[in-house]
Amino acid sequence: MVLTAGVHKLLDPGAWTVYVVDWLAPLLVVSPTDFMLINGYLEVAFGVALLFDRYTEFASFVAAASLSATCVYLAIVWATVGAFGDVLARDLGLAGLAWAVVRESLTPDASEGTG
Repeated sequence: MVLTAGVHKLLDPGAWTVYVVDWLAPLLVVSPTDFMLINGYLEVAFGVALLFDRYTEFASFVAAASLSATCVYLAIVWATVGAFGDVLARDLGLAGLAWAVVRESLTPDASEGTG
């Protein structure tokens, strides 16, 4: 999901700028489009790392932390504006899955050390 979302942000960043609500836009140091492009490149990099099982601990932690922060943001928007409740529900599940990958990546493999 991280990889495909990142690719889509690179191909169509304008489709993602709808998630930048009016009060958030002035807080960004770049335009909403540039913000989505930056996120797209990062998501592609971390998605590829996860796909190829490289730097899994770090990549899964970044993905989980990013999704958790997104959930907090979406919860605030949903509570104040009433928008993006469906996206919040989806992202809560994705954040939970990402944290499960973090936990799994930090759990020693029982088969290691046996020979």
